[in-house]
Amino acid sequence: MKSISPAGSSSNRTCLDSTWIYRALCCRLTKLRFCMLPFFVACVFFLCWNLLISSDDWITVFERASLESEESWTETDSIGENTVPACSLRNTVNKDNNMTEHFKFTVPVFQWRGSFIQSTLEKLQNSTLPYGWKQLDHDVIGKTLSLLWHSSASRLFERNTSHECVRCAVVGNGGILRGSGQGKVIDSHDYVFRVNGAIITGFEDDVGTKTSFYGFTINSLKNSLLAYQEDGFTKVPRYPGIRYIFIPSQTRDYVMVAAAIQGVPVPSGIDEGDSPSEYFGDNAEFRMLHPYFIQYVTKRFLNSPQMETYGDVYMPSTGALMLLTALHTCDQVSAFGFMTDNYNDFSDHYYDKVHREVVHYANHDLMMESSLWKLLHTHKVMRLYQRQIKKGRRRVR
Repeated sequence: MKSISPAGSSSNRTCLDSTWIYRALCCRLTKLRFCMLPFFVACVFFLCWNLLISSDDWITVFERASLESEESWTETDSIGENTVPACSLRNTVNKDNNMTEHFKFTVPVFQWRGSFIQSTLEKLQNSTLPYGWKQLDHDVIGKTLSLLWHSSASRLFERNTSHECVRCAVVGNGGILRGSGQGKVIDSHDYVFRVNGAIITGFEDDVGTKTSFYGFTINSLKNSLLAYQEDGFTKVPRYPGIRYIFIPSQTRDYVMVAAAIQGVPVPSGIDEGDSPSEYFGDNAEFRMLHPYFIQYVTKRFLNSPQMETYGDVYMPSTGALMLLTALHTCDQVSAFGFMTDNYNDFSDHYYDKVHREVVHYANHDLMMESSLWKLLHTHKVMRLYQRQIKKGRRRVR
């Protein structure tokens, strides 16, 4: 494994190259009032810090932030026992021995600059994507996470108060939503998650209009734009304040998020030349699921037998990962458009023009996911929207 200890720091050279700025300021300072000294000193440090961040020696920056990151994981990725709102699903989990064995709210949900440290590298180097960083160029990881430099990237949202009850709706694309009339109910939540081919226009009464978070892999995003273009999915949702949640299933996800943050074309790989702004617009906000989190929810909740046969491709579906993300960040969670016992009564998607049966692929275990949602609903950890087809009512054909 490549060591993250630098053999010669370019940050020192950067500061040396900047000494002329400091000397010039010192000459000027002798002619200024003493009370202005703190201002100019602050400017020098601010400039030097920005030069450090922009330099190629991102490894040094990570080492400097290691202690900060270790401490902040517990603080930013979990809510303390004494600050859990009374409405929180965590209270429900803590009262249920069966649920307590599965849920571990201290696992970091998102990656950021502070995630790339020696201890994390050692733990993730033997697990392949999306569960780890095996065979993934450490330069790619490091340079990408260096752009997620603020600790807020490790959180999905900020709470106004510790007792605020955050209500989230996670909207899948299941056919059960067609004719459901759940649009206003969905929009009444504080935050709304959507995934993949999230078509809204023409279906507002059933699926709502609000989008707070959009989750995807680059592969699922591009496939959705191709597969559902005729149904109306011609662009990724764009709304003021929306945050895009990358699921790092391949190297291309790390490369794309780095290009998106920098506002430059994708420099290499299968997506080389792509302009991220065409997908996400300008000045968008991004989050990236942590391999720890994907590994944890897979082993604890969706450890399918398919992993033994299709281990190279199996992973929880995009919808499942977003729903589990909501369950580990929000206080109350409602799921709409997910598979229920009578899923065969509905088309695959709510926007299908003709009835399409749900297709089961080897890379996801949709039946296990469906059983999990029913279990969590039964234990009152979340609310699963369910619906029976009225007698005599025809399905979409």
